Order: sequence, then structure tokens, then C-alpha cells
Amino acid sequence: MRKRNKFKHVLYLILALVMLLYALPRLSPDGPAPVFVFGALWVAFALLVIAAHLHFIIGVDEEKAKRLEAVRKAKLKMWQEKWDEKGRAAQRL
Repeated sequence: MRKRNKFKHVLYLILALVMLLYALPRLSPDGPAPVFVFGALWVAFALLVIAAHLHFIIGVDEEKAKRLEAVRKAKLKMWQEKWDEKGRAAQRL
């Protein structure tokens, strides 16, 4: 499942790069101001999409996810021990 998810992000990254490379030569700073602003914002959003896909593909969040999973497991164990203690106390009464 993990490889398929990364494949999807690689595909979207390639599509965003192709779209950006196709559009960059057609954007001109010599046109009217609104056209230039739109082109600059469009390029910024395209670069943001590319950066997001690269961030996922590189796996920057994998280590953080592993640490969070360890914390979740520790909390679950703590809660289970607490419930076991309450159950034993109720049985004594």
C-alpha cells in the first residue's frame, strides 16, 4: 500500500512539473498587471504543489510518524494498566 501511495505522488509530481514547464515560456512579464499577477500566483501555487509532493516522496514525516506511534502505544499501555488497577480494586470490594 505504501509503494502505491508513493507512486501516486510521483505521478502527480511529474504532471505538475510538465504543466509548469509547458506554461513558463508562455507567461510574460510584459503584459498587463493583472495578467502578470495571475501568472506569478499560478507559478507560486504550482511550485507549492511540487514541494508538497517532494516532501511526501522524500518521507520527511515518516520518522515523526514513528515517534507519534510510540507515544500512542505508551499511552494505551498506561491506560490499560490504569483500567486493570481499577478492575482489581472493584473486585476486592
